[in-house]
Formats: sequence, structure tokens, C-alpha cells
Amino acid sequence: MNIEPTAPTVKNPPTQFAGDVWVDVIAAPHDADQRMSVAVVRFAPGARTAWHAHARGQFLRVTQGVARFGDRDGNVIEVHPGQTLYTPPGQDHWHAAAGDCFMEHIAMLESADDPAATTVWKEHITDEEYSGARADH
Repeated sequence: MNIEPTAPTVKNPPTQFAGDVWVDVIAAPHDADQRMSVAVVRFAPGARTAWHAHARGQFLRVTQGVARFGDRDGNVIEVHPGQTLYTPPGQDHWHAAAGDCFMEHIAMLESADDPAATTVWKEHITDEEYSGARADH
């Protein structure tokens, strides 16, 4: 057993995020046969990811603020603290903070067989996509 070293907070790159988004890694694979990654991700008001998909899906547990998640069908779901959103493998989606508050979530996912294919990043979302019709769940 060992206590994991604390990694510095990293600001996510503008090629994959619009607005200010920071990540703190909680867990990452040590060995080639391990797949789990977990991180706390903090979004400034209105900040958002670009479109992307995960090879093995992703769980996102909202811990603070109001999160917005969208899919290619134009659905936008608001998720609140204590709720967990699951995105299935290969589904294009985005995540964001509501425009009036910071948002924090814990991101949990497994690496693909080729770790470089774990997350496939695509184009940035538009303001219209961010503001799309909301389907509360």
C-alpha cells in the first residue's frame, strides 16, 4: 500500500475546452493491465468541453454547481450535486457548467486497449448547442 503523490492542478487545453476548466487527477493506472482513471474537474461558469466520446463510456458525479450535458440529438440535461450521469461507449457528448455558477464533477472512466483511443476529441460546441432544449432527468 502507498499514499499516492499529489499531482498539481492542470488547466485543460483550449483545443478541447472553451472557458476555464481545471483537473486534479485522483487515480491513474500504474500498470499496463489497469484501466481506471478518476479526476475532479472544475468548470468556471459557462465553461465547456468540445464534443468527444469515450471508448469504454464514462461516469460523471456532480459534486458542486449545475452541470449541463448534451448529445448529438440536441438533448441537454441538467445534473445537480449528488447525481451521476453515465455516457455509454462511443456516444458523442459534451459537458459544461451552467452560465451562472461554477461546476465540479468527478470523472470516472476506463482506458481503451490503446490508451490513446480512450477519449476521441472533436469540434467545439456552438452557443446554440450549449443553450439547446433541456430535458431534466
